[in-house]
Amino acid sequence: MTRIYLDNHATTPVDPRVVEAMLPYFTEKFGNAGSRSHAWGKDASSAVERARLQVGAVLGPSVSAKEVVFTSGATESNNLAIKGVARAFRERGRHIITQKTEHKAVLDTCARLEETGFRVTYLDVDSDGIVDPVAVQDAIAEDTILVSIMLANNEVGSVQPVAEIGRVTQEHGVLFHCDAVQGVGRVAFDVSGVDVDLVSVSAHKIYGPMGVGALYVRGNPSVRVLPEIDGGGQERGRRSGTLNVPAIVGFGAACELMCAEGAADAARAREMRDVLLRGLETQPAGLVVNGTTDWSRRHPGNLNVSFDGVDGEALLVALSRKVGVSSGAACSSATMEPSYVLRAMGIDDDRAHGSIRFGIGRMNTMAEIEEAVEIVAQEVKRLRALGC
Repeated sequence: MTRIYLDNHATTPVDPRVVEAMLPYFTEKFGNAGSRSHAWGKDASSAVERARLQVGAVLGPSVSAKEVVFTSGATESNNLAIKGVARAFRERGRHIITQKTEHKAVLDTCARLEETGFRVTYLDVDSDGIVDPVAVQDAIAEDTILVSIMLANNEVGSVQPVAEIGRVTQEHGVLFHCDAVQGVGRVAFDVSGVDVDLVSVSAHKIYGPMGVGALYVRGNPSVRVLPEIDGGGQERGRRSGTLNVPAIVGFGAACELMCAEGAADAARAREMRDVLLRGLETQPAGLVVNGTTDWSRRHPGNLNVSFDGVDGEALLVALSRKVGVSSGAACSSATMEPSYVLRAMGIDDDRAHGSIRFGIGRMNTMAEIEEAVEIVAQEVKRLRALGC
């Protein structure tokens, strides 16, 4: 039976070259990176430092190894960035700015801070899912300490104007955090070019292993982050805990591949996304695109659509054995509520309930895309006939 995976925004398969790089660190080079008194520990420590440089390189040529803090993934990186800044600067101010379509790892972290006396402004987005930098500027107050805006949205692929937002935050002396998990390596991004102070990234969205991520912390005395996890003082005291060396090595290898091949990957994904869209549009499927159709402002592998008269959950079930897609963020898929991202963009509940997210990645082929078009169109027709 044909099975086509098109949910690469939820996670990506690990690139075989990444697996190959990781394998020795499970068996031959299994040392603890903190045990530098012997060869095993030194080998592990050297591998971690090399990975720091590889991860830094995907964020920009100016990034140093000291600015990369390894974490368990994007959720921890977001928590460390937002809560860490909040705790470090709480005497200066208790106001944070974000947007309504951020990932739950940002929104729920901000909500937790509100319970402890912080004030959070949640900015609106337009119908394309994009926030206005002027709105960011207008929201900044005397007690604002942090702005957190993502690079590319995980549901509709909207690429935010982070360079303009960075200029605003720099002018006002406010720290800028960016969740770059979905866009890094695929969308043009350089930390020095966007004046960003903190950046969250994750390995499993770029063909690396699950369970490892990083937080870039600009090497500037004005950027302070207090730790969320205490213990042995690893990661320069910012994140204690024994380092997951095999996963970190895999993360580094994935970033190195992304630096070398990311532009080509993006071009292929964009071409396949266009074929997918054209194919669905030619079918009698009543398709509506959710999010911007200014494709230069959208993740190249993202397509979020709704089908008139078809319930998205019913379509997901119908496709589940053949085509791997989703109705939104993987972390929110347990809820039957319509996407909060689509709602924030002004999309009504009926259309939001019918939404399907396609995420195209490195391992997909054009033949898979063409077959997926036929499968989706067939199931849409069947469900319409059943009144589902």
